[in-house]
Amino acid sequence: MERFTPTRYTLTCVASGREFEDEGWTLDDPECGEPSLVRARYAERQLNVRDDAYGIYRFCDWLPIRRTLRGSHAPVTYKSRKLAEYLGLENLYITFSGYFPEVGARMTTCSFKETEAYNVCARRAEGEERVLVVASAGNTARAFAKVCSDNRIPLLLSVPEDNIGALWFEEPLDPCVKLIAPCCGGDYFDAIHLSNLALSSPRCYAEGGAKNVARRDGMGTTVLSAATAIGEIPDYYFQAVGSGTGAIAAWEANLRLIEDGRFGNKLMRLMVSQNAPFTPMYDAWRAGSREMLPYDADQARADAEAIDAKVLSNRKPPYSLHGGLYDALVATDGDVLVATNEEAREARRLFEELEGVDIYSAAGVALATLIRAVREGRVERDKIVMLNVTGGGEERFRRERGNRVWNLRPHRVFPLDADKEQVVRAVEELFA
Repeated sequence: MERFTPTRYTLTCVASGREFEDEGWTLDDPECGEPSLVRARYAERQLNVRDDAYGIYRFCDWLPIRRTLRGSHAPVTYKSRKLAEYLGLENLYITFSGYFPEVGARMTTCSFKETEAYNVCARRAEGEERVLVVASAGNTARAFAKVCSDNRIPLLLSVPEDNIGALWFEEPLDPCVKLIAPCCGGDYFDAIHLSNLALSSPRCYAEGGAKNVARRDGMGTTVLSAATAIGEIPDYYFQAVGSGTGAIAAWEANLRLIEDGRFGNKLMRLMVSQNAPFTPMYDAWRAGSREMLPYDADQARADAEAIDAKVLSNRKPPYSLHGGLYDALVATDGDVLVATNEEAREARRLFEELEGVDIYSAAGVALATLIRAVREGRVERDKIVMLNVTGGGEERFRRERGNRVWNLRPHRVFPLDADKEQVVRAVEELFA
């Protein structure tokens, strides 16, 4: 692999259109007076896809990174035969992020969150000594833990205690990775709140979530994988969403592909889905509201506990701000759909039977809504449909390893009403 040169790009504020330089970890436009995402604008207008040896960095022309890290893999897109035949679709393409060696997918965390972690960490300055802080409902934490452990990047994770079963790994992690958790009964929003308390320490800095262009453009590699494999931009894009960041990333990747000029000029219809009864974005969209509707915290926690796809339980998603999910749905004539646990379980069973590998609950939610959309005649049978399978192959991976995995346990568990001083003191002791 040739010596890597940092990607050349500038940042643009979605709300104002102002273009400016990235100071290294810029998450917002300091001159913008309203909530807005910023986007990376790359010097290379046409995408030059590298070979597989680059892993996720085969798309480095459109990734805001300073270097490459070892161990990455890109999403893999293939044309479905059996599931497509079952649904009566002529052009169903599955973009698979997980472990499925038969199609070339080898993400050992089994989740597309690797697309985020490898690029966020590759954006980080090499001399940075502060601790990166990431809040997660589970899969994001697993991906960041793997990348940071493999590359010795200090990392503080905040994950609900009820979700730590998702933190399994091939082998023990490097001590540079630490885990704190809001106690049982807390949800993803509580994990975010706990991480914000930790960020009061000058020794820590925020990963940034949806505001981090490296996170979004890493997730956007799913669409780059699809378009370059198919030869054109898909007509429909199906994905389950918790924050909606992946769908925003898909829209942004779509806009870059149009500007490239070689993949057509269409906008994919974003068909995103939530797992009932946790449906705050579905409810806002159905109400025609740009703003999220009121959601009682206790009810939200109960609804989050009730769903199979715990990773879809974000109470404060980037929905309303400029460049957020609401704008993406309006721009693409998209929709928000919903699936029950039972529908998602049946979809997962069907996928394993027809495609040959297990998938996560979130991907099952996406497939369940695709099945319903086809049956209701909402998707034309000859259109190009991209199903973003955001995680799968865990059962396959565990079987190959004889179920030998290592689990990360919390270094500190905090009550939901923990105070700032208590959290900061504990975190600084962890990284002393």
